[in-house]
Amino acid sequence: MAEKEEKFYLVRQDILPDAMKKTIEAKALIERGKVESVFEAVKQVDLSRSAFYKYRDAVFPFQAMVKERMITLFFHLEDRAGTLSNLLETVAKAGGNILTIHQTIPLQGKANVTLSLNTSAMTVQIETLIQQLKRLDFVDKVEILSSGA
Repeated sequence: MAEKEEKFYLVRQDILPDAMKKTIEAKALIERGKVESVFEAVKQVDLSRSAFYKYRDAVFPFQAMVKERMITLFFHLEDRAGTLSNLLETVAKAGGNILTIHQTIPLQGKANVTLSLNTSAMTVQIETLIQQLKRLDFVDKVEILSSGA
């Protein structure tokens, strides 16, 4: 089955559904440390937790995407010799500057890796890099955790 390519669109705020706008507000509260939990954030903006989790990785303020050149990616990988090295090599070939790496201890043949990247010198679009990473045979999952500093 062919992997579906992610596409991004710039959409005016006034046509976004309220749930998406409130998700952006809740994320901002969390990022600025104004609340201690997702529960508090969604309660403050009058949003359901299910709607927050549905949209949190899909909506971003335009200014954050333009000004900030950092992104944090989460990976679920098979625990095989050389997987982390191959992952890092793919990111480096795309021009991504790796700022931090966190890898969990492998359990049941799987490990989680979180990478924070500076994307300002990348030679490919982030969507293209993510598709390249998803095609690696040892990668089970790739998610954008955050975009921005």
